[in-house]
Amino acid sequence: MDAARNYVVEAIGSEALVDACGVAATFNAIDRVADATGIPIDEARLEPTADFREFLGINSFPSGKSPH
Repeated sequence: MDAARNYVVEAIGSEALVDACGVAATFNAIDRVADATGIPIDEARLEPTADFREFLGINSFPSGKSPH
C-alpha cells in the first residue's frame, strides 16, 4: 500500500490523493444506502451480473431484485 500511495502522490499530489479517497469513500457509502433502501439494480446490469449475484446470494436482498 505504501508503494501505491507514494506512486499516486508523486503522480497527482497529496491533495488530489485525499480528494480521490473522498470520492471512493462516497461511492462506497452510496452503494450501502442503495442496498439498505432497496434501490433495484439497473436493468442493463442484470444479465452481466447474474452469475456472481447468484453465487453471493445478492438476489435475496431487495435491491437485488429486478424492477419488473
